[in-house]
Amino acid sequence: MRAETSPFHRLSNITHYWRPFAAFGIALLFWLAASRFGWVDPRFLPSPGSVASRAATELTTGTLAFDVAESLRRNLTGFAIGASAGLFLGLVLGFSRTAERIVGPTLLAFRQIALFAWVPLISVWFGGAEAGKIAFIAVAAFQPVVINTWRGVRDLPAAYRELSAVLLFSRLDFARLVALPGALPAIFTGLHSGLIYAWLATLGSELFLNVTPGIGGRLNEASQLFEMDLLFLGIIVLAGIGLFYNSSALWLETWILRRRTR
Repeated sequence: MRAETSPFHRLSNITHYWRPFAAFGIALLFWLAASRFGWVDPRFLPSPGSVASRAATELTTGTLAFDVAESLRRNLTGFAIGASAGLFLGLVLGFSRTAERIVGPTLLAFRQIALFAWVPLISVWFGGAEAGKIAFIAVAAFQPVVINTWRGVRDLPAAYRELSAVLLFSRLDFARLVALPGALPAIFTGLHSGLIYAWLATLGSELFLNVTPGIGGRLNEASQLFEMDLLFLGIIVLAGIGLFYNSSALWLETWILRRRTR
């Protein structure tokens, strides 16, 4: 019998795939036990059944789906604006030493400002409605993208530049054939971080700026009305979307980098 088909090997494969869900399963079991045996006041910790019942109601009425769609629309719009600006400025800084000397120090100084410290300024400039929320999300996505793109291009090995000079590449050919492919891992790292930051900023903007449709608004509503089942459901939905974003970004990054190396 080959080692790859032995029962031990199959069991090892199964545990490998299910291992990430172990902590989730333990937490769910603890939640069920706490609800079943009355360890916690149900007014503060609703049972999984009541959360599932609330999910069924929200799915039937479509209200939660509408709020999730609004949050995703806001999130993707802000991310697209911030990531595009970050990519453009990062490439400029990576290719131009003059631009790096002029803009780089200011950019690094702005990076030290905590993300939520921008909320008061953005709310004054853009208001607390839709424009302010999207501007805040764009700022969140911009910072990791610009820094990683800049460093990805700037830190290319010197051998790449020397080889390009030997082959008499033009600046355009160097950027297209050498610099951008070489900087792709760093660029993807920035886009990945930008996606996560943008999602956190989406929730923050909906919690701290004006109330508008969105998952953050529903969390606020649930908190004020003491609807704990809705509050828990919103948190679970947020975790699911965050996991989906993270997994999708990892899969896309791996797929593109594999195609590049073929």
